[in-house]
Order: sequence, then C-alpha cells, then structure tokens
Amino acid sequence: MIQSWKNLSLLVVCLIAGITVAAAQTQPADIHLNQNNRVHFIAYGDTRFTDPADTKAANPEARRELVKAIANANPEFVTFGGDITYNGNDPNDWKVYDKETAIWSEKHIRVYPALGNHDLHGDLKVSLANYFQRYPELDHSLYYSVSTGNVWMLTLDSAMDEVSGAQGDWLKSKMDAVPANVDFVVLVLHHPPYTSSSDDKSAGGGHSARPAEQALARFLEERQKKMRASIVVFAGHVHNYEHHEHGGVTYFVTGGGGAHAYPINREPTDLFQSKEINYHYIDVKVEAGKMVAIMNRVEFKNGVAVWTQPETVTIPAPNPAKAAGAK
Repeated sequence: MIQSWKNLSLLVVCLIAGITVAAAQTQPADIHLNQNNRVHFIAYGDTRFTDPADTKAANPEARRELVKAIANANPEFVTFGGDITYNGNDPNDWKVYDKETAIWSEKHIRVYPALGNHDLHGDLKVSLANYFQRYPELDHSLYYSVSTGNVWMLTLDSAMDEVSGAQGDWLKSKMDAVPANVDFVVLVLHHPPYTSSSDDKSAGGGHSARPAEQALARFLEERQKKMRASIVVFAGHVHNYEHHEHGGVTYFVTGGGGAHAYPINREPTDLFQSKEINYHYIDVKVEAGKMVAIMNRVEFKNGVAVWTQPETVTIPAPNPAKAAGAK
C-alpha cells in the first residue's frame, strides 16, 4: 500500500509538472548542425551534479572521471538523458555543473539535454530558469529536434505524456516527416520504455518502466515497421547500463553518469547481462548506413580509474540512404 501511494504521488507530481512546463513551451526548437554523414556524439545521463562532499547523492569521483573522458573523446555533442543536477532548483548544484563541465565549453562541445525528475525539483520556475540558462540554444523548448548529417534526434520531456497532447502531436508530426537522407531517428528521454530493474529494488535500486513509456515503445515499434530509417532510443533514470531490442527498435538505458550506480536483476531479454554496477557513457559514431555504439565503463582500483569497453553495438539502417551528392 505504501509503495502504491508513492507511485500515485509521483504520477501526480509528474502530471502537475507536465501541465505547468507545457504552458511555457512555444514552437519547439529545430536545431541544425553539420550535413556531414559522419556524426560523433556521447549519450549518457543521471550525473546528479551537486556538492562533491555529498557522497550519498552521487559518486563525484566517477562523475568527474566521466566528464574528463568525454572531453578527451572530442564528440560533436553530448546528449543528456536527464537528472543532470541533484536538485534543479538549487543554483549551487548548477554551479558545480558549470565548474566540472567547463572543459566541454573550452572544447566547444555542445550539450543537448532531456529533462529528468531531479531537474524539476522544487519551484518549477526556478528549476527551468536554471536549466535554460545553461542551454540557450533550446530557446526554452521542453522537447525539440536536432538534425545532424544522417541523424535526426528527437528529445522528449518525460514529465509529459510522450504520445498524446501537444508533445505527442509534435512527435507524430516529426515521425511522419522523417527526411529522406536520415538513416537514424534517435530519441532521448529520461524514463526508459524498457528496463530490467523494478520498483521493488531487490538488487539495491531501480525503477519499473511506466505505462506512458510502454505506450511510447508500442508507438515506435509500430512506426518502425513502416520506416526506412532505424529508431534508436537513449534513456536514463535507472543507474546502470542496459541494451534491449524490441520490434526492430534498439533501446539503451544509460544512467551511469555519476548518481550512485546499483546492480540490477537482468531480464533474459536484456542483451547486456551483468551483475556489476556500471558507471559509463556511450560513445556513438555514425556514418552512412551504420551506427556503432560503444559502452565505455569506468571503475576504480586502488584509487586509479580503469576503463573497459564491455559492449559494442552495431546498428544498421535497413536501407541506407544515398549520401548527399553521391551518384
């Protein structure tokens, strides 16, 4: 009963957040980057930037090591799956973000985030002001698109319903108008449509997939049947790494950015079988007809960061688009 009330309370908070923040949404941003069919980006999330002395909220050592490694990878951009800060309404948490990610700004690495539940903590006006101050390119958009080469990225706000209402109408219109040169439609959001974890947290932590994201998965898998491009989803919320494939759609959970990671009991359908905690990021490189996503994992042995690449996923586009200008 207690858990049911917690779930109901969370649902009410998300609904209120969605209604409130939707009021601020105008025309969603359509961001256009390069037209080169070689795209390089990093996907990860659940960093929980906050006072490094607060080791209950996050693992600051892992968080900083991941930020440094991402900078050294020199991606075109980073996409965050939400829960960037521990408390979105706390300006001090955002100052920690500014300080720890300064190297990204120095290297001109763009950041395209999705909102997570922690980013909406407290007074929504304050939380969103802190958020949009860091990402002026979004033009106050809660959901938006980024076009780069043969990739079309649609970033969603999972505090709102993804397949109904204004955001749902926008998503459907975008999926109806995928450009002919696009090989990969990438969706980024906080709450995962599929996860091995559950609300019972039997292995130490986790969250069940919510009905809203399960409905999104059904929508995407139905669309995938009719699309030439491949759909790939990056989500967070669960502080681990997962890889699922359903209905031709590839789903990643990438919530190992610094918030305390925990093991999860893996479903047989989870293509990444591991009993470990996994602080990580996903390095994604795309060229005509192929996306390669490499999970980069860090652990600390005697205070030294040790890096491994436990999984590499190659995702083909069903029918590769002809590169612009090719004959």
